Parts: sequence; C-alpha cells; structure tokens
Amino acid sequence: MKTLDSIPTNKIQRASKLVSTGFKIGGNYIRYYGDKIIKGEDDKNKLNKNNAKDIFNSLKELKGSALKVAQMLSMEKNLLPQAYVEQFSLSQFSVPPLSAALVKKTIRKYLGADPDVIFDTFITQSENAASIGQVHRASKNGKKLAVKIQYPGVANSISSDLALVKPIALKMFNMKGKDTDRFFKEVEEKFLEETDYLQELKNSQLISEKAKIISNLKFPKYYPKWTTPKILTMDWMTGVHLSEYLNLEWVNQKSKNQLGQTLWDFYMFQIHDLRKVQADPHPGNFLVNEKNNLIAIDFGCIKSIPQDFYDPYFELSKPHNIENDKIFNDLLKELEILLPSDTKEEIIYFTSLFKKMMHLFTLPFHDNDFDFSNDEFWNAISSLAKDFSQDNQIRKMNGNRGSKHFIYMNRTFFGLYHLLHDLSANIKTEHYKKYLS
Repeated sequence: MKTLDSIPTNKIQRASKLVSTGFKIGGNYIRYYGDKIIKGEDDKNKLNKNNAKDIFNSLKELKGSALKVAQMLSMEKNLLPQAYVEQFSLSQFSVPPLSAALVKKTIRKYLGADPDVIFDTFITQSENAASIGQVHRASKNGKKLAVKIQYPGVANSISSDLALVKPIALKMFNMKGKDTDRFFKEVEEKFLEETDYLQELKNSQLISEKAKIISNLKFPKYYPKWTTPKILTMDWMTGVHLSEYLNLEWVNQKSKNQLGQTLWDFYMFQIHDLRKVQADPHPGNFLVNEKNNLIAIDFGCIKSIPQDFYDPYFELSKPHNIENDKIFNDLLKELEILLPSDTKEEIIYFTSLFKKMMHLFTLPFHDNDFDFSNDEFWNAISSLAKDFSQDNQIRKMNGNRGSKHFIYMNRTFFGLYHLLHDLSANIKTEHYKKYLS
C-alpha cells in the first residue's frame, strides 16, 4: 500500500483537496447522465460506487476528522447507499499509513529518541492505519507492544474540517438557527479529546480496571512511560477484528451469542455504573481471540453522561412512560425534543414521531431476552430510518432539537445494535446487572 510522507494540515490545502474531489464527482454525474441519454442506461449503483470511491480516496489522504466523519457514517447502514457503507467502512482500519521516515520523525519528536533506541524492536511498517492514528508492533524486555502514533496536524485541522462539513450537515438534518452551534461544539470537543492520547490513557486505565469483572472481556495493559499526547503504548493483543471474526470456520451461533452477551454487558455496565461510555462501537475497536474473548482496544471517544440527561433518557425507554401522554410529553420537553417555540403542528408531529421511534428502539429493554437477528425488528428500524430521512414534512420544520448528549448516546446504541445484529446475537438483557456496584 502507498505510504504518506505528509498530510495536508492547513485549511486551504484541505479545502482544495475536497474541491478537486467535487470536480471528480461532477464528472461521474456527467458520465451517468450521458450513459442514460445516449445508451439508455440508468445504473445508479455504478454512480454511487464511483462517487463513494472518489470521496473515500480524498478523505483517506486528509485523515483526521474528515476521515472520522466517514468512519461514523459507515455505521449508518440504513441511511447511506450500500456503496458508501462499503467504502467508508475501510476507514476503520485500512487507509494509507505514514512512511517509515515520518514515523521515526514522530517518535523522535514525542519520545525523545529513535524507536530502535527506545524499544528492543520496532517495526516501522504499521499493522493498521485508521482515521486519527496508526499502530506499530514493538517489544521491550520480552513484552510485545502496540505503539499508536497520531498523524501530524490532526488536532489542528479539526475546526476547519468541521467548518467545511457544517453546511452539508445543516441541510441533511434540517437544522436552523444559531443554536446549532452546540451540536457542532459537542462533536468538535469529542474529536479533540480523541487526539489527546494522555486523556485516552486515563480513560483506558479507568474503564479497563472497573470493567475487568465482566466475564469473557479482556483489555491490554497500558504504559505511561511510553505515552505522550500523540503516542500511546499498550500490550499487543492477539486476535481478529470483529468484522473478520464472523467469517471464521469455527464460529457458531453459541460463540456469537457469548460474544454478543459480553458486548451488551460491557456497554450497559459502562452506561449504568460508570456513567461514561466508549461511544465509538465499530468493529475496528474490538478484537476476538481464540478463546472467544472480546478484547476492547480503543478508548479515545468517551462520552460522560450527566445525571440530568441520564434520568429522563432512560425513563423514556420504559413502556408505561411511553404510553402515558403527559409523562411522555414532559420527558420530551426535558430532553429538548419539544421546544417552547414549537407550534401546535410541530408538537403533534414530533410527539407522534418520537413515540413511534421509542416503541421500536427500546424493544430490547422490554424483555429479559432479545434476539438481534429478528428480521421484523431490523426491517422496522431500516424502514423507519429511511422514512425519517425522506420525510418531506420534517423538512418544513426546525430539526434543531434534542439535547446535545443525544449525538453520542444515540451513536452508541445504534453502533451496539449494528454489532449485535451482525452477530445475530440472542442476549439476556438483565444479565449485566450482576456487575453493577
């Protein structure tokens, strides 16, 4: 794979890259309409594939928050065309790595010496490269290590990257007014936290220590001595990514159920005991070893859950509260879904919409057992997401609603549901409670 000696870091360089990609997409549309008129072909799938490939090729060279957005979108399987999901999924662990020279330069800058001096062995070719950093194998005193190196300039480009995508996001989600800034501020703060590897070290040590009581769950050990804001060192963990696990010959449904139960227990424990959660549940952040243990290897994106959001958020998941119109409406107001400025039409519309959503998305909490392979459940989610994205009525209303905490909490549950669906897991929804303090 091609390596990178540099990454565009200033606003003009990054904007120019996106503009050139826009020209390529324009060319794809010209060819599409040309084939449609001249040849009578109407291959929208081919158009999507070409556009998705060009966009991803641009983003993988920009890296940072631009690529992180693609990674987040890759989990939105119900909203994006399949071609985009397939391309953007590559951002999880398959993008061009830094060159050996740039890797050594980065190590020298942040650890004070060449990698061969600091470690007994260090492989300059990365094992995998993702949106914010790449991982290298190393060893020291007989310990096998994983050294994560952050791409140069990632933190400095976050604000400018988000400024570039903001107009698109506002249109996609029908957000209006100055109050939209709070949502972008939430995303920007989380992205910035992910570029601070000392904060990730702190998160990793806290969560791994607290959650080690959960069966079938493993964590690497972390090494502060070789960790800085831009470099993070931990044990090398042997296993396959969750997405690869599903294709292994020895994997049966019992194994997938066990893994699904571990995922569920881990996330419920974080949310209900720690009141903070790893809010980036995509396959690249988990490994599975030969004993069918789940290994959590990334704690860069951690969402703290304030009590004044936690209480109404989970009250909204209870069936009797969904059915009680007054309680339901009060909770919607508390969570900023219904606004003081809403018209009668908006109140009726959004109350009906969220009641339908809550009936569906909270189903796993309503029984002691839940089967995530249930086609009826999954088709209903897919259908509702599609209807929501294509609803012309909502385009006439202000979509700027809901607490800022919804962004990462909903992302957590959508991501978790997707992983459990991929595993076709049947889980016991109350099992996690035995781990709560």
